[in-house]
Amino acid sequence: MNKTKTLVAALMALVLSGCETLQSIDKGLYKVADAVSETDTVTGQRALSFADRQQQIQQGNQYIQQLVNQEQAQGRKINAALSPEMYARLTRVFEKIHQVSHLRDEQWQALLIERDSFNAFTTGGTFIVVHTGLMEQLSNDDELAAVIGHEVAHTVANHVFERQSHSQLAALSRSNSAKTGVYQAAFTHENEREADRIGILYAALAGYDPAAASRIWLRQYQSQGNSRALFAHSHPVNSERYAQTQAIAGQVDQYYKPGRIHPNHVALLENNVLWQKREQEAAAGEGGGLQALLTTALGTYVQHEKSKAEAARQVAHAQFVQAVEAQLSIEKQQLSQQGLSLWVKYNQGPALKDLTLGLMVKQGEAVKQSVSPVVATLDPGQVVKVTLPLPQGVSAQQLKELGARLYVDDALPR
Repeated sequence: MNKTKTLVAALMALVLSGCETLQSIDKGLYKVADAVSETDTVTGQRALSFADRQQQIQQGNQYIQQLVNQEQAQGRKINAALSPEMYARLTRVFEKIHQVSHLRDEQWQALLIERDSFNAFTTGGTFIVVHTGLMEQLSNDDELAAVIGHEVAHTVANHVFERQSHSQLAALSRSNSAKTGVYQAAFTHENEREADRIGILYAALAGYDPAAASRIWLRQYQSQGNSRALFAHSHPVNSERYAQTQAIAGQVDQYYKPGRIHPNHVALLENNVLWQKREQEAAAGEGGGLQALLTTALGTYVQHEKSKAEAARQVAHAQFVQAVEAQLSIEKQQLSQQGLSLWVKYNQGPALKDLTLGLMVKQGEAVKQSVSPVVATLDPGQVVKVTLPLPQGVSAQQLKELGARLYVDDALPR
């Protein structure tokens, strides 16, 4: 890394020496860099992107218009026509988050649509789409602000078009690793972590409790577990996300003024405990072209390596979980209306912590699951009793008739 910086400095010095030919070349390099990258709004660093902000808005909003047309064609209401109270709450929280975001000068809108799922998303334009199911499950504004902040952050960090650009580059370069499903999931996984950091800061600056995000993921973990067996996960698993968002909240809590927008929020977007925005790059013809091209290439390489490392980590952990599952045997079981009690023996392997077991049953076309409370520790040869609740909508009699599969939801070596 130091050798690279030294080479860049030497080449820039050569450009600045006054040679008109080199200055002309540098201007050309700047145009090339601008065509394949953008300056990251948050960090100030160059990031790969084949679409500028106007193209992002046009393409992102075109998808939203198609969604609105589809809702109307199918007779479904949106926004205040769907629920005046829910939409008023959504816009109230959204407007405060938008006001403290990096894209506060753009004209954004919140879109409420009728879906039961716990979901919200952006498409890289100037809309945030929120499902009614999410609004119903998030009972307080602090938690809603955490989700909205996270989604706005995806657009701020250009995650939609950044991923498209990396995929196109991978196809051109014929990179085998970048084409795999686990790599693609890992790439998104790292973007999700970045969106959490930015979004939690937004929530704090807007006057919402930054710890609310961690409460969401703790609740999700307690009710759903991690589902580590599905190793190619594009989001941090619930227990990791809880720990990570809790740590971020502790860092940005100093900016939290309950119910009030932080008076210094504009400056804090540039320089805060999570990041310090990079100084402006040199101008075209003054070494800026060379600098922009090299920093784009270096940033792309670093991001690629981080995604490869995360993909390898996910694969290795999935193999560990599968090995643990192979060493479990059921010594005894007891079914009741409250759930299925199992006496499970861990035959051999490393000592475990944070073991979570899951119960999976197929009812028609639907696969239903439930998870056990976390077992703090488990040693080889030890038998532990766990009680798994019945999957939602499945009675004890149905469970007996349908059968069920025990699986390891997650486990870590102690």
